[in-house]
Amino acid sequence: MFMYFLDLILVAVCVIGITAINGVLTNAIGEKWFGGKRHSHIFDQSKRIQSGWNQVGGKDKR
Repeated sequence: MFMYFLDLILVAVCVIGITAINGVLTNAIGEKWFGGKRHSHIFDQSKRIQSGWNQVGGKDKR
């Protein structure tokens, strides 16, 4: 019975680990290949749009 639980835990760790690594790798590849040269332009435009927004949550920064 112990070996069954050991196998179950090993398979679960492998599945979760492979899924997590796969997500990180595909995100990095997608940003490199399909992000283009306009990545900083999109980031700057997003910061410009959010510049007048109020901060929410966290500690008071006065």
